[in-house]
This record gives sequence, C-alpha cells and structure tokens, in this order.
Amino acid sequence: MSDPLSSGAVIVHDEVQQALHDGVGVVALESTLIAHGLPRGQNLDVAEQLEKIVRNTGAVPATIAVIDGKPHIGLDGSSLARIAQEDDVAKLSIRDLGPAMATRRTGATTVASTSHLAAVAGIKVFATGGLGGVHREARDSWDESADLAALARTPMIVVCAGVKSILDVSATLERLESHGVPVLGYQTSQFPGFYLRSSGQPIDWTVSSTEQVAEVHTAMGHLGLGDRAIVLANPIAAKDQLDPTLHDRVLHSGLALLTSRRITGKDVTPFLLDHFHTSTGGESLRVNIRVVEGNAALAAEVAVQVASS
Repeated sequence: MSDPLSSGAVIVHDEVQQALHDGVGVVALESTLIAHGLPRGQNLDVAEQLEKIVRNTGAVPATIAVIDGKPHIGLDGSSLARIAQEDDVAKLSIRDLGPAMATRRTGATTVASTSHLAAVAGIKVFATGGLGGVHREARDSWDESADLAALARTPMIVVCAGVKSILDVSATLERLESHGVPVLGYQTSQFPGFYLRSSGQPIDWTVSSTEQVAEVHTAMGHLGLGDRAIVLANPIAAKDQLDPTLHDRVLHSGLALLTSRRITGKDVTPFLLDHFHTSTGGESLRVNIRVVEGNAALAAEVAVQVASS
C-alpha cells in the first residue's frame, strides 16, 4: 500500500507541513460545518475566525477538504472560499473519499473523514462542534454515524461539545464504550449536550487541564492504545448555552413533527436542525458558533501542550 503523502494522493499545505516538521501544535478543522452547517455569507467569516482563534493560541490551523478530487490538509484563502461559496460541494464521509477523488469532486469532510485525513498527515488534535452518534429509533433504522466507528480506529484527540440532543445520547456513549474510545470531560463530570452545558449523562473521567489531556494521550501510547481517538468533551459556557426550557420545548415539538410527517432516515437530522434554527429565532445558530469557537480555542491549547510533551 502506497503512502498517501509521498504518492501525492494527499496535499499538505506548506505551513502545516512546516509546523509538523518543527513540532509545532496543529489543529485539524472540519469543512462540513462551513459548507453545510452555517448560512451562506456567514460561513466564510466563521471559518476564518476559527483559524484565527487557533493561531492566536499558538497553534497552526489545518482546515481539511477535498478540492477537485484532491484531499487538502490546510486550505489557502481561495480554497476556503470555494468550500464556503460553491453550490455543489459534496458532503464526504470516509466511504465517499475514494469516489470523490476518482470523479474529481470538491467536497467538505465530516468528523470521520477529517479525522482520518488528519491522522494520515500526522496531526494529533481535531476541533469540531459535535460528534455524530446513534440516532433515535436506531433499533429500527440501524442509523448510526460513521463518526463512532472512525473514532475507534483513528489516533486523534477530538475536542467537541458532545452530541446534539436530537440524537440518542445515552446510546452514543454506550457505543463509544463498546469501541474502547475514552471520553474525558474537560472540567466537567457531565457529558455536554451541544446546545446545553449538560446532556444529563455522566462522564466517568474528568480532566482539569490540558496537561492532563496530554498525559492521557501519552499513557495510551505507552499501553499500545494509541490507535484510537480520545474524545475531549468541552461544554459551552453557561452564559452562552441555549435556554434549557426553550431547548426542551423545541426538541419535543420537532420530534412530534417527525412522527406526524413520517420523516425518517437521512432526512431526520437536517429537518430537526432547521426546526431548531427556525423555532429559536436563530438562537441555536448563535450557540453553534460559540460552541465551535470554544472548541477551537481549547483544541489549540491541547495541541500546543501535546507538541511540547
């Protein structure tokens, strides 16, 4: 099997390549948020702000996407703009990378595919908003995000705000346990609920500092467990979370609409996210942005600490 880097199958931006060579912390950033998770016009501003946050914390950002069939680890300004502004940007999970390369497509990478490509380049830390997980009614639909299986085989510290409450949070945590993926609460013993500081589900392990995160990463490597991810669950600040009463009301009304309109499968998540945006008057979008900004900042701190360990 050829090396993706030496074969030219994956292109690493010069700045990212130099940072990795010099032992400088690098933070991978996904591009699905830019192409599919934020409104046009605002998405490019947020993407640039996330990269700025990482730089201001002393690390180098590496936004990942596929451009004209080539996976890029780190994007220049024109490529970032293409992901944010073009209409036909595909959403690419791991299973889609090969076909996208063969057909010369441009696409945005999910948590699963971003983690995989970042690991290929030797990046150790990845910041995202929330993980994919086990969907409600998964007993009938078998609908489970590819993110979970990818985390079981990808060496990466993934900084996230848990999963959205539209998913089955308890089942998602059970699947992560089954896959042997450790979940660390950053200064919290509660698994975050993305829009909320807590999903109501406990976390077994709490870390109080980025130094402890780096120590966990090192310990797993010593034990031969460095072939899987570490999930670092970072809750949104209390002042920035969605009003819990509003959240619960919108969630329950959204789930009721799913049933009455018989919406199933891949249409469930976009419907519920749009329902949250509309029914909260845009508040869920504000929270979404605060979440990814906070995760980018923490991921940069972790990357700097891991690089110096």
